[in-house]
Amino acid sequence: MIRECGAKKVKAAVVLTSGFSEVGNRELEEKLVEEAKKGGVRIIGPNCMGVFDPGRGIDMLFVKEELLPRCKPGSIALLSQSGSVGTNMISMLRKMNLGISTFVSYGNKADVDEADLLDVLAEDERTKAIAIYLEGVKDGRRLMSAIKRTEKPVIVLKVGRSEAGERAVASHTGSLAGSSRLYIAALRQAGAVIVDSMEELIDASKALSMQPPVTGKRVFIVTNGGGYGIMAVDELERRGMIVPKTPDEIKYVFKGKFPPYYSLDNPIDLTANSTPEQYGMVLRTLCNSDACDAILVIPLMGIPNFDPIEVAEVISSIEFKKPVVASFVSHTEETDRAKEIMEKAGIPVYESPERAARAIYFLYEYGRSHSG
Repeated sequence: MIRECGAKKVKAAVVLTSGFSEVGNRELEEKLVEEAKKGGVRIIGPNCMGVFDPGRGIDMLFVKEELLPRCKPGSIALLSQSGSVGTNMISMLRKMNLGISTFVSYGNKADVDEADLLDVLAEDERTKAIAIYLEGVKDGRRLMSAIKRTEKPVIVLKVGRSEAGERAVASHTGSLAGSSRLYIAALRQAGAVIVDSMEELIDASKALSMQPPVTGKRVFIVTNGGGYGIMAVDELERRGMIVPKTPDEIKYVFKGKFPPYYSLDNPIDLTANSTPEQYGMVLRTLCNSDACDAILVIPLMGIPNFDPIEVAEVISSIEFKKPVVASFVSHTEETDRAKEIMEKAGIPVYESPERAARAIYFLYEYGRSHSG
């Protein structure tokens, strides 16, 4: 078949079939690549799910849509050695109402690999962030060079970090996992953001596709639910971020404007009596403060004087001069609509304070590695 493709001047082919190096049949895989090169054909695969590009109407996935609902066009590119992991990421993005620019499952990467795909996506105007599920690396230097060339956030979930994990990688896609500790260090040095789970891979990609990098460690938290603010503080500090005390000059701005029982220390807790206008006042003040590098907003919905749509519109109307991330912990039709308003304005919203805090950390990690 590949020989016929070459004879007909076909430039690329996707080989979904398994039974190659992942089961020890490297000779067959090498023969496949040899025939492709003779005919000038580039190969994605074998042992893969293929390509899904909703914006261009390309769908090679062999799972029916009723079993795997597709997500909409968007700005996140997904690259995955594993077809099942990749398609699950599509499901996760769809559930979060996010879209993709393209998805490529490349399996054994006998020919086209991550470095080739990164070079293509670097020139793709639709793509703002690139998420990679990575099992093994065949040419580490080439991959690191491609990441360095890519002037877009590259987020990597490297699996096969344990001894048993390395064996599983070899039997899954025929890859050699190598020393994961060395690879992860090299990936970080090249400028990739390293994550530890699928949830983190999606959350980091979401934040980096919507917000600029964080250039410092100082995070201010604004909430009207004190407990959620404490959760965010713990996660931020666990990640090495700083939650500084609120400077006196900021407190002075609010003196006489807020009730004395509002806590103006960081986290700034506006309590259940807060209003959308008060949120706006605090956020605008923090935007203009040199004491703040990033803002985490945790509006507690479902309290008096606090309409979710109104607070979302107030927050979205602010011209933020710093990165901002939000968390909504309640789920109603109104809060879902409020989330849509926020994310349409480019503010990523997460389901828990901890996930929102991690998103700020990932923004910082990218900013730190690209600070010059």
